[in-house]
Formats: sequence, C-alpha cells, structure tokens
Amino acid sequence: MSEHATFDLLPQYKHLRVADVSDALDGIGYFDLCLMDSAIRPLWNGMKFWGVALTMRCVPAGRPMWKLDTTEEIVNSHGIWFKEVGNQGIGGMVKPGHVVVTSTGGAREVGFWGSANALNVVAGGGVGIVTDGFCRDTAELELQRTPICSRERGRPIIPGRIEVADLQSKVGCGGVQVNPGDLIGCDADGVLVVPQNVAAEVAVHGRAVLIADMKARHRLDETVDVEAVEAYYEQL
Repeated sequence: MSEHATFDLLPQYKHLRVADVSDALDGIGYFDLCLMDSAIRPLWNGMKFWGVALTMRCVPAGRPMWKLDTTEEIVNSHGIWFKEVGNQGIGGMVKPGHVVVTSTGGAREVGFWGSANALNVVAGGGVGIVTDGFCRDTAELELQRTPICSRERGRPIIPGRIEVADLQSKVGCGGVQVNPGDLIGCDADGVLVVPQNVAAEVAVHGRAVLIADMKARHRLDETVDVEAVEAYYEQL
C-alpha cells in the first residue's frame, strides 16, 4: 500500500479507540507487535489522534557543545550548532495528517521537541508528534494543546546532545518498528502503530469492535450515541 493510500484510510479510523485497534491487530495475529512502550504517553489528558508516520531517526551527538561567549550566541545556540555539525529538518515535508515519529537512539535527557518547533509541525498540518525521548517547555505544550506523546519531560536543548541521522527511514520507537506511511494512533490508553500493509483490514475489524462495545454500553447508558457512529461509517 502506498503512503497516499494510507492517508485515504484516515477517515476509517476517526472514531476508533486505540483499544479497538489493538483488539483488531490481535485478531489478525499481530499480538503485542504494534504496542509502543506504555511509558510513551500523551502529554495532556483528552489527546487523541490518528495519522500517517513521518519518521525521524536521531542518534546521540558525537561531540559536545562548546562554551559560548555572548548572550547573542547563547540565544542562537541551535543555529551555531547546526552550522557546525549539520542538520536535517522536516520543513516542507509535513503534510496534513502526518504524525512525526522520532526515534532518539537512546540519547540522554534532551528536549528535542519544545513549544516552538512542535508548533511548526502543527502549522504544516501535522496531527501529532511521538518520541521515545523527552519533550520540554511542557507547560506551553499543554496550554497550546500541542498533540505530543513522549517518554519523559526534559530540560536541556539539542546542541551537544542529539543529532538527526536520517528522515523517512525504518525506525524503532518504543520497542516497535515504524515505517514511513504506517498509521499511528494515540489516546488516553497509549500509542500504537498499524503497519500500512494491514491498515485497511484492521480498520474493518476495529470498527466492528467499537460498534459492538458501544451497543453494549448503550443498553446501560442511553447517552452512548452508537447510531451516529454507525451512520458516519455507512456514508464513507
């Protein structure tokens, strides 16, 4: 399946919960292969997204940052670092519906994602960011409702700590293989990956799991609007 076709599947996942998709993956024999480490969590309550993976593979920096002499240099430390060691950015690569998946290669504490660069992803149409490392400026990220999932909250910045090795390659994130074009889902239960070659089949099974669950809950709670969800999927 092409990445374009995976984008076309996103409406099929709109109402699905991570739990529904996990059940569907189990049903086709993908037991636990697609569940990211449970330590990788949404930064704030109520976050939910489904999107298509745009991958970044990072590695620990191979040299330290040097002492800077002026306030101006300190403010521009990223630019100074990138000029010296190089940088691969995702500017212009993010499409509406993308989730940027960042593998950090075991780098020590570093806020690779923060309040400003994460907004650039959202401005490009990205629906989420997932990292097996740290994010920083977390008060602003929560206030902005920036959709980011991380293993931990961090403090330091990039120079001297981490480098981007390559983009749009196969990566490992949270103990799971992620390929460009795979589907990435997040909600309060955690993060999972749907390999693009099974994404269409999983959507069918996941929808059935969701609707069966909603019907069971509707018998006890009439506010569960299963009819609206069924109508949504019937018109696709």
